[in-house]
Amino acid sequence: MEKVQGEMEIERWERSEEISEAEKKVIQETWSRVYANCEDVGVSVLIRFFVNFPSAKQYFSQFKHMDDTLEMERSLQLRKHAQRVMGAINTVVENLNDPEKVSSVLALVGKAHALKHKVEPVYFKKLTGVLLEVISEAYGNDFTPEAHGAWTKMRTLIYTHVTAAYKEVGWAPYPNATL
Repeated sequence: MEKVQGEMEIERWERSEEISEAEKKVIQETWSRVYANCEDVGVSVLIRFFVNFPSAKQYFSQFKHMDDTLEMERSLQLRKHAQRVMGAINTVVENLNDPEKVSSVLALVGKAHALKHKVEPVYFKKLTGVLLEVISEAYGNDFTPEAHGAWTKMRTLIYTHVTAAYKEVGWAPYPNATL
């Protein structure tokens, strides 16, 4: 059976590679520096996410009409959401040695975004990509090629678990979804 490029890309993203003990340590060490500034980093991540992928704002009634980055930066709702995002990632990072906890946290995130918020799952791939960009720019000295490789696996782990939760609840994408 012949597969198109897009299907192969999706299939590759649905398989997460095992994160080694050394990579877990690199992720946790890098994250400890990032999380020390979690609110600022989280806000930077969300602002870049919304600038790069403006269609993602459709899911946020509080700031979907904001185009000015300064206005976004000052938004209390955006700051609160940034804290929730960073908190969820922190829980995953802190529990990398507990696969059941990681799976549980990401399943809750996935199910809430599928059932309550109706967010297309591809936005998790985009958001985690933006997260890596922001971290690598802000913490360039800590973001070695080894760290980048470990975080790439982490990004895939997040996406894999979240999309598994979407499948579990029977997610069917909207035919007119804008990406």
